[in-house]
Amino acid sequence: MKSVLKSALDLIGNTPIIKLQKIVPENAAEVWLKYEAVNPTGSYKDRMAKSVLGNALKRGELSQGDKVVEYTGGSTGSALAFVSAALGLKFCAVFSEAFSKSKQQTIAAFEADVIVEESFGKGITPELIQRMKKRASELSRKENSFYADQFGSPDVTKGYEPMGNEIKMQLGERIDILCASVGTGGALMGAWKGLRKAVPKIELVAFEPLQSPLLTTGKGGAHQVEGIGVGFEHPFLNQSILTKIIAIDQEQGFAMCRILAHEERIFCGASTGLNVVGAIDLAKEIGPGKKVVTLACDNGVKYLGGHVYLRNK
Repeated sequence: MKSVLKSALDLIGNTPIIKLQKIVPENAAEVWLKYEAVNPTGSYKDRMAKSVLGNALKRGELSQGDKVVEYTGGSTGSALAFVSAALGLKFCAVFSEAFSKSKQQTIAAFEADVIVEESFGKGITPELIQRMKKRASELSRKENSFYADQFGSPDVTKGYEPMGNEIKMQLGERIDILCASVGTGGALMGAWKGLRKAVPKIELVAFEPLQSPLLTTGKGGAHQVEGIGVGFEHPFLNQSILTKIIAIDQEQGFAMCRILAHEERIFCGASTGLNVVGAIDLAKEIGPGKKVVTLACDNGVKYLGGHVYLRNK
């Protein structure tokens, strides 16, 4: 029987969870992947966008016809463009060509405006992120404009709490580690908040790109893993409750994306590759009979125009 929905927004959430079968060693813990790629725009960012804009409308901070503004590497922009369109809002994304072209096209598909800040061939750098942030701030000060504030709004973390509730319903209370790479830190912290009452002793582990190890060394750098490693303090990440922070080489993450597609038939983006590399390492550390949960952040289709899925000649 097919579900009957009132709105495309009702497609957000209630995503499946998948146990990795072929690439996890036998002497390791189970590794489970919360498969967020089936959200409407192919990313868990849909959860955040629905929470931020929906709650702003309820509070009267935002009205139909207003323009939402945000700087974004793509998935947040795609999600905000989709949710804005569904709620009768306009959207303007401050983007850069350092990110996937297909993400820019997805944002534009929902009739959003896209303003591009040049990276000048340097990739995703802290300096580029700051320029994008400044441009978005300037645009948001215009009349009838609203800054989504993905790095500040308390509604970001709230949007991810249902993800933790879903994981608990799917796997029960015997979960040992929740781990994920961090951009804002909202997804990891939100999922943890949704899990912590049912699984109070769960360990929390954050990942970042080795090429931009701000959390582990205090210094960011240029890298190619879209959506994470933003080069400044992660606003929602409470480091005091983390068990550890691990820096993972982006090349291992890119290779894992291809391995996931070939071996597990799971097609995801670069941050998911990092997540799985880190989750398997943790699973080997804690051994069999336990469970490690990580996140499949978005769909691999978004990365077909870039380097992640290029075959070696």
